[in-house]
Amino acid sequence: MKSKMPFPLSKEKSFYESLNDWIGDTLYDDLTEKGFECRDEQIYMAFQIEQALKEKKVLFAEAGVGTGKTIAYLLPAIAYARYTGKPALISCADETLIDQLVKEDGDIRKVGEALGLDIDVRLAKSRDQYLCLKRLEETGNTSTEEYIEWIEDSIPDFVHGNASLQSIHPYGERSDYPALSDEQWKTVNFHPIQQCAACDVRNRCGQTIHRNHYREAVELVICSHDFYMEHIWTKESRKRQGQLPLLPEASMIVFDEGHLLEYSAQRALTYEVQNSTLLNLLERIMVDGIREKTLQLMERLIDTHEAFFTLLERLADDTDNERKAIEKTAELMAIGKESVQISTALLEEFVFDGELFIIPEYDLKMVEEYLDQYIYSMELFTSQNDAVDWLEEREGESTLVIMPRLVTDILREKLFSSKTPIVFSSATLSVGEQFTYLADGLGIQDFLSFSVESPFDYDEVMEVFATDVEVGGKAQRALELLEDGEQTLILFKSERAMHQFKDQVPADWKERIAFEGERELSSIVREFQQKQVPVLCSYHLWEGLDIPQDALTRVIIYDLPLPPSDPLFDARRQHAKDPFREVDLPFMLLRLRQGAGRLIRTSADSGTVHLLLEGEEQQMKAEIEGIFPVQMKMTN
Repeated sequence: MKSKMPFPLSKEKSFYESLNDWIGDTLYDDLTEKGFECRDEQIYMAFQIEQALKEKKVLFAEAGVGTGKTIAYLLPAIAYARYTGKPALISCADETLIDQLVKEDGDIRKVGEALGLDIDVRLAKSRDQYLCLKRLEETGNTSTEEYIEWIEDSIPDFVHGNASLQSIHPYGERSDYPALSDEQWKTVNFHPIQQCAACDVRNRCGQTIHRNHYREAVELVICSHDFYMEHIWTKESRKRQGQLPLLPEASMIVFDEGHLLEYSAQRALTYEVQNSTLLNLLERIMVDGIREKTLQLMERLIDTHEAFFTLLERLADDTDNERKAIEKTAELMAIGKESVQISTALLEEFVFDGELFIIPEYDLKMVEEYLDQYIYSMELFTSQNDAVDWLEEREGESTLVIMPRLVTDILREKLFSSKTPIVFSSATLSVGEQFTYLADGLGIQDFLSFSVESPFDYDEVMEVFATDVEVGGKAQRALELLEDGEQTLILFKSERAMHQFKDQVPADWKERIAFEGERELSSIVREFQQKQVPVLCSYHLWEGLDIPQDALTRVIIYDLPLPPSDPLFDARRQHAKDPFREVDLPFMLLRLRQGAGRLIRTSADSGTVHLLLEGEEQQMKAEIEGIFPVQMKMTN
């Protein structure tokens, strides 16, 4: 059902001409009269988006901090959704930024109230952002932790059949449980091995209810880049299985902080094999009465799989990289191929076991689905192809990650070959005034682009210091800066780097410093903004964090955010004539500009940015010089 257009349509004008007029009237007059600033950069951006809609093109919209990018894309998105009868989709860098976009004092609510528009906006969060009733029950059976009982008490009555179906409502989001640490949440949230289609409580599951809710959206659906890429990756297979795609068909797409889409695509377009998952799943179905042949195959597979991972860990690079390269020896390949053969034979035996109804149907379905993916993943790993693979630690255990091919080809085929208008919005999309670094990484060949500067006078409100420190002296220098109690964001290049700093923080300081991962991130950000804690440490919040005025007056960039020498970036480097200039440097410069951009969010903001440089980082000052909106000052 279409919503009422925000402006009248006539036979004398096309929709796009009417949209152009409405955008001008709204930004020049209507919003200005309601107290909004009239910004030429914002108006220019909105008109460029209108042109991209008309031409059904990809648009790189680079607009500096303070432009008002959200309102610039929001107005054409609302109008286009109402015109086409299909929702516009806004994809954000991560789940935290989704919450910021729809907060009570956010732009969507403000624009709706100012223009008298009832904007239908619905959130579509990644599946791991929802509680899983099955995992909650399983964890509750093996754990006596108090948080399990607290979650169980929070479950609505209708889930247990104690209330009318008319009382069903969305529940069970990660943000509903701000006091839980990330580690606690990972024991009860959705996990990809869960088989929702075979679950007996799926119709009362919070995730299912949320899905049904946002699929009925008529105007705006907001999701994360990760979830959008999962939608792209699973869309065709879900259709083949008679399931709905994760997201509804969109009239247009806005990638807010669009420079991060490639990395979300890389995360989504991979297969994972964990050391313990196979063992845990097979143990679930080793029930009394199972056929002897099936049991023997399961025991063989467990032994072979464990031997594979033992050798895999020994052959992985001994480096600090999160993604560790693997030496593919003949012995490792042979064990991997044996695992595939045993798994294939086991799936054939499950056909007979299913007919006997000895193994619980849900558990058997879960194991079968996992083995299908396991076989495909291991065949990719052991065959000669263009796949990129590596080993990494996830949640304390080894995980083999396999990417079938670089995401460029897949994105070009599945996303950018359509006629859907797509807008990339960010303060940092270009490198050296060119958009080719981002376009090439995403497989985009035909696009529109523009760049407008921030309206702020940075010379008056911002200082940037590059400080040389001795090797191993960064933590001490950071703590010296923090002694004055100023509201400070510290940005790290990786989770490992953040924890290394955390280990050096004196015990009596830890109540003054909040670290990402200790609790739900948006709740930590909220406490920081309310000045309940003066220091926030993060490895994710290089972009999108919007904390104005004196709630944030200093940003410390603890590391230069160079990409690691890992298999994924090495694959990109292999396709470059000058790997440092074409891959490493552009990545770092985009990241640095984003990190520094956290400081000045409104015309009332001011503060300092501190770069801590040690060792080889000190030799890169010439590369960094000039990327900030003010001259960088050198200190010791």
